[in-house]
Amino acid sequence: MSPTPPPGSARPSAVVNEEIRELVAQAGGWLYGETRQRYEVLRDEWTVATAAERGDIVEAA
Repeated sequence: MSPTPPPGSARPSAVVNEEIRELVAQAGGWLYGETRQRYEVLRDEWTVATAAERGDIVEAA
């Protein structure tokens, strides 16, 4: 797994989505403990990336 990038350096939602799919597949669909925590971080990153791609978010200067 690649580490989550620092704030302000967003990855494309498709890249994050693929990482989520890989994580869930490796976990056999069961997300517990650290796997669940990683999923939640990726989910939040995906949500921000998706909103940014739609133009819903404008980054502060």
